[in-house]
Parts: sequence; C-alpha cells; structure tokens
Amino acid sequence: MKRYPRCIMATCCIPWTEQDRFDEPVFRRAVRQALQGTPHLYVFGTAGEGYAVTDRQFDEIVAAFADEMRQAGVEPMVGVIHLSLGTILERIRRGIDLGVRQFQISLPSWGALNDHELFDFFDRVCSPFPDCRFMHYNLPRVKRLVTGKEYGRLADAHPNLVATKNTGDSLSHIRSLLDDAPQLQHFLSEAGYVYGSQFGECSILASFVMNWPKLRALFAAGKSGDRAALPSLQRELDIVLQSLFEAIPAGRIDGAYDKLFAKMYDPDFPLRLLPPYVGTSDDEYRAFHRQLTERLPEWIPSGPIAN
Repeated sequence: MKRYPRCIMATCCIPWTEQDRFDEPVFRRAVRQALQGTPHLYVFGTAGEGYAVTDRQFDEIVAAFADEMRQAGVEPMVGVIHLSLGTILERIRRGIDLGVRQFQISLPSWGALNDHELFDFFDRVCSPFPDCRFMHYNLPRVKRLVTGKEYGRLADAHPNLVATKNTGDSLSHIRSLLDDAPQLQHFLSEAGYVYGSQFGECSILASFVMNWPKLRALFAAGKSGDRAALPSLQRELDIVLQSLFEAIPAGRIDGAYDKLFAKMYDPDFPLRLLPPYVGTSDDEYRAFHRQLTERLPEWIPSGPIAN
C-alpha cells in the first residue's frame, strides 16, 4: 500500500517585483491557474527558489500559498531547503503554525552526508513531527543521492516519510526506487515516468505544465500500461526540450525555465530570479514560444500569451 496517492504534482514559481519583493497578487493568480491542472501543488523546490528565500519571505509566501490551497479545499506542500538543520526544523515548525502538514525536505548541501549523517538527518526531521507527511527531494546538488535500498530502510524507520522526488533519468536508479522502496510514492520527471510506469506504480513531477491535457494523457498511459501511447508522448517531450534549450542555453537554475511556462498563462508573470541567479529575458521567452509554436502548436496553452 502506497503512503501517498498516485498523481501529478507541480510546483508554483514565485514572482518577484523589480525590487525583489514578493508579488502576492500575481502569485495567487498563478496558484489558482495551477489548481486547474492538479490539486497537488508545492512551493519552494529549486524552481520555486526555496534555496534563496529569507525567513520573512518564507513566512509571507507560505501564508499566501496555504490560504489559496485551503480556499480550494486541498492540502499545501512546502519545501524546506537550507544548509542548517536547525533552520530546517524551525521552518517546519513555522509552517505547522500556518496550517501546513506536508513538507518537501532536502539534505543539507554544504558537504555530502555520510551514512550515519544521512540516517540521523531523517530521524531528526521526521521523528519530532509524527502528524506531518514528508517527501524527500533527491537531487545531485546535495552531493549525495539516496538509493532505493536506503529509502527502503528509511521508510521502515519513519512511517511519515511518504514519497520521494527524483528527476534524474538513470534507469537502474528508477527501477531500484520501485523495487526497494515500494511503500513510498516516487515522483519522477516526465521522461522518468515513461520508463518507471512500465515496472510499477509511480507518479509524475510535472515540468512542462503549459499543457495539462498532454500531461494527463501521459499519466493515464502510464497507469494503463499503454505502451503505444508512451513513446509518442515521449517524442513530443523531446521536442519541447529541444526547443527550450535552443532558445535558452542550458546551465541556468531550474526556475529560469519553469517561469517561462508560468508566463504562458499570465503575461504579467515576471521572469526574474532572486539575485545573484540569472533568469530569462523577454526576448528569450519569445524565441522559445516561437520555436514551440512552429514545432508543437498543440503544446501552447489557450488564453493570453505575453508578447
């Protein structure tokens, strides 16, 4: 029995003003737009700049996000990224005070954790909050990837560890997640889902959120084992990626790309990131939009598109 439902999950990017302040009205519109695609949303992964926000910004954004999600009758999930374990615990407590019970956690990234430190981290984060549910964001930036077998041991020790987020494309790693930690719900990238869904239950961590019908079709094909539909959808995803990296060079931090998709729904959504990270420009956005329109016009969302 999986500890978390099989679903499509997506992030909400954070809009910043020219003064690097949280643009709450634009953010609330973006959350409401995203809820039309999936009720499973979170803030503060890499794309949501969870690594960059101050404590004041964290509280301000979580309050707005939790309020929008509660109005929709769904549960918010909040990411907590920090070098300090103490600050991670403090932010979880402040999230709880704001009504949050689902958290996405990442390992501290100043140095790679050894085996003892890895298991101690999960014990110190999960054990004090038995009424909360935790998803682990497994990413190379922290210098250590948690293996499927390690997840199995961690899941046995912590019933409130319910899910993982893995966006890599290692086929052996994906297979190990499904085989060695079957009680956890594993959220994979679209490409990872195409492979993983052939071997067991898994979910989609949505990257290309400008086309919910396509994502739902991909999700349904994986659930039903439709091996004819999966390769066709994968080819379209490859074209989206090719168009993206032809318009905007690879190597920028995740939010630079994710905010392009947010702007497709809201022309007023700003592309800037918190400094010192560099976002995309309006010219780059237009180049990507033009490439995608020529190659896969059905991937362009209906409604207003920024000029």
